[in-house]
Amino acid sequence: MEPDSAPEQQATQEQQQGPELRADRLRRGAHHTGLYAAAGAVVLLLVVVLALAVANTRSVKVSWVFGSTRQSLVWIILVTAILGWLLGIMTSAIFRFRTRRRT
Repeated sequence: MEPDSAPEQQATQEQQQGPELRADRLRRGAHHTGLYAAAGAVVLLLVVVLALAVANTRSVKVSWVFGSTRQSLVWIILVTAILGWLLGIMTSAIFRFRTRRRT
């Protein structure tokens, strides 16, 4: 294939398929908007968790079933945020596994 024939071939394909439909263009734009919104939500969530961690730097008493310890509140917030995230991923995987169609 010659380099000059690539634009001609693409133009021929567009003529055969027709121009992009308005609904397809809107669907593609909505998909991109959803991706940007999800990325923005993740960034916002990280900012909130970091702001909570920075605002809570004092040491607090943590009571366990068998005793208690003193721990920095920053570490408690970060560990619980990560633990919640991991539990959410595990729950999603379990539901997906248990509800998938048997073939």
